[in-house]
Amino acid sequence: MVIATWNVNSIRARMTHALAFLEARRPDVLLMQELKGLEFPAEDFRAVGYESVAIGQKSYNGVAILSRLPIEMVTNRLAGDDEDTHARYLETIIDTPTKLRVVNIYLPNGNPIGTEKFFYKLQWMDRLIQQMLVWKNDPIPTIIGGDFNVIPEEIDCDKPANWVRDALFQPEPRERYRAMKAMGFVDAFRTLYPDTADAFTYWDYFRQAFERNRGIRIDHFLLSPALAPRLTACEIDKTPRAQEKPSDHTPLLVTLA
Repeated sequence: MVIATWNVNSIRARMTHALAFLEARRPDVLLMQELKGLEFPAEDFRAVGYESVAIGQKSYNGVAILSRLPIEMVTNRLAGDDEDTHARYLETIIDTPTKLRVVNIYLPNGNPIGTEKFFYKLQWMDRLIQQMLVWKNDPIPTIIGGDFNVIPEEIDCDKPANWVRDALFQPEPRERYRAMKAMGFVDAFRTLYPDTADAFTYWDYFRQAFERNRGIRIDHFLLSPALAPRLTACEIDKTPRAQEKPSDHTPLLVTLA
């Protein structure tokens, strides 16, 4: 089973890219973030074999899950703050031979540091951790994918000095990401490639960042303890990022036995 995640940076602007990716890679499930709109082209994806669930937001945020397998929406709200209306979260159950919980997140960016946006990021991560504590021992295995907006370690960025004042690289979110792993969730890419440097999922549009591979790894898959033994592969597909007018992110794919 192949599950992919991709921050498309506007589904309206990247629809051609998304359809090309689905045709080329045919993942069983695709998680998309930063849809940037209230409307989602579900019929266009259905026409190529994918059912979908989505939650949008005008101009910002928005997440969707496409699936070639039967999919059931559980919730589009992360527990812990009833006043949080941001479209950043989708929890679904995919009907494989055994059920699989698939969670798509678009974690807050948090910049600038020291503002309400940064504290919202930390609070959002705390809420996610509380939910993960529930999933940890649930009989249904869980995979969490998406744009985490966290650079976990120095190896996950081209030049750490360039990120020391960025919310993505601050000690507080990095500590929370480590806490997620400490409870037994597995970072799919780093588990398979613990020492691989220069492996990124995001590159700025400026200063030829992609061409020079000056990027960061902020798109992740975390697997629950029950699911981790089924991990067989994890791949960063840079092809979409090299296309004309691309998203600034590129897809990450995980394969489960």
